[in-house]
Amino acid sequence: MENEERLGIIYTALAYTLWGLLPLYWKFVQHVPADEILANRIFWSFWFMLVLLIAMRQFSHFKKEALSLFKRPKLFAALIAASVLISINWFVYIWAVNSEQMVEASLGYYINPLVSVLLGVFVLKEVLSKAQILSFILALIGVLILTISYGNFPWIAFALAFSFGFYGLVKKMLRVNAAIGLTLETLTIMPIALIYLGYLQGTDSLALFHVSLTTDILLVGAGAATAIPLLLFANGAQRIPLFMVGFLQYIAPTLTLILGVFLYGEPFSVIDLISFIFIWLGLTVFTYSRMRMARQVKLK
Repeated sequence: MENEERLGIIYTALAYTLWGLLPLYWKFVQHVPADEILANRIFWSFWFMLVLLIAMRQFSHFKKEALSLFKRPKLFAALIAASVLISINWFVYIWAVNSEQMVEASLGYYINPLVSVLLGVFVLKEVLSKAQILSFILALIGVLILTISYGNFPWIAFALAFSFGFYGLVKKMLRVNAAIGLTLETLTIMPIALIYLGYLQGTDSLALFHVSLTTDILLVGAGAATAIPLLLFANGAQRIPLFMVGFLQYIAPTLTLILGVFLYGEPFSVIDLISFIFIWLGLTVFTYSRMRMARQVKLK
């Protein structure tokens, strides 16, 4: 294995590991409402990324990309859509973690790759292989079992999967590097986050700078906690094949599932296990088909 590819695996695996362990971070601020955590995450992510771009001497590139997007209505609309979608995804995830629903949150990121392919079929008119159709059927059986056993639809899982799936779809239009992309997205939604923080201050319900120094550090640090794994992923994913990225992405929901069940004691019944087995089988078939396709392309 070449050094570049090995480095790519390390960076990408570390990024997904940090994403999988991120619930630990949100648990430390679970005394703060999810909406304020989200507002702080957006606000401080923007400033962290801006300082980072200046340090990396990419500010001029960022400025150029920003002016280009703001002058093109379709791309600007795509930027707004990406900002709204990732904000929805972040909010649902933070809320799920801090309301003892990490198992369902992990389900969302397990089915996300299948949702992305489904969006590719209906939006981009892509064609599914037989293996991909089988993977969908297996995952659908798992979701149906969960829905019937719970007596209600697993909306958290689907909100996470579809918000991130549509986010990935919209990002295809923007085509900017990860660091600049995150800075632009948080810049777009940051004024709303700032106004909301101001509203909370006006109603004497703002936790930031009003609870404890630890809370302040964690809320401000949400910017770094958001940006660091993304930058690791950006540096890693470009060094390894796409199928390998797809394989490594299951690290994050697996860690979240383990944390939810074994550390925080969330219920995980036999029915849950059977449902997840169907979903894991679907993902195994899906990942194997992607690996075969990648090998065939490489041999041509």
